[in-house]
Amino acid sequence: MEEKKKKSIGFNIIKADPMDNHKGFGKGSLTLDNVSPVIVDVEAGEAMVDIGAMHARSVVEKGIKFLPNRDEVPDAKLYWLVWVTMDRSEEGPYYAGVTACDMTVNREIRRGYKSLPEHVNRLDKSIKRHIIVDHMDDKAKQILADFLKNHDPGMWERSSEQLKNGLQTA
Repeated sequence: MEEKKKKSIGFNIIKADPMDNHKGFGKGSLTLDNVSPVIVDVEAGEAMVDIGAMHARSVVEKGIKFLPNRDEVPDAKLYWLVWVTMDRSEEGPYYAGVTACDMTVNREIRRGYKSLPEHVNRLDKSIKRHIIVDHMDDKAKQILADFLKNHDPGMWERSSEQLKNGLQTA
């Protein structure tokens, strides 16, 4: 019996604008086609794309009941969900919107904390090409910066100074 290989999921492919030459209903609407959720595991020192996070079903979130109060989840592990929106300029693709929001998880008690409204608002801000990473801790910033640089050095180079400065650590 042949084993099925798991496909590795990378960033979404940047497609042509689905609304090009379309003047009717929905023109100017936002699209999720060029957004990828990146989970930063601060403790493990790694970042990965997890498409399941688009519907709050990432590997980190599965099996966890999220509570609205951070204090109700003792000894929780910190994760950052980072919404990365890609766009294309004449020079090529770049990271256009990058916004981060935290969540904590305690696997032993199967509980976690996250603010769903914040996660949705940050997704919206990323799609609208905002950079919101200043509130991340230095270790998380470094992990994310390394991940984005290594994924595609050209995309990183073409990205805004605001993103590069926002992810600089002391």
